[in-house]
Amino acid sequence: MKLKTNKAISKRVKQSKKKKVMIRTGGQDHFNARETGKTRRNKRSDHQLSKANTKNIKRLLPYS
Repeated sequence: MKLKTNKAISKRVKQSKKKKVMIRTGGQDHFNARETGKTRRNKRSDHQLSKANTKNIKRLLPYS
């Protein structure tokens, strides 16, 4: 029997070629004018998830 992929996670998480789990920074839609320039710059890039979270995420994405 096939395993089901968790669609909520698959839309939020991407896997790099070296199998790192990358996630986009939250809070980018609005209210960014009040942020410092450093914070706004850091929000533009993706970040690697911690190893503790990566194990759980990979369980929810069986065919990635």
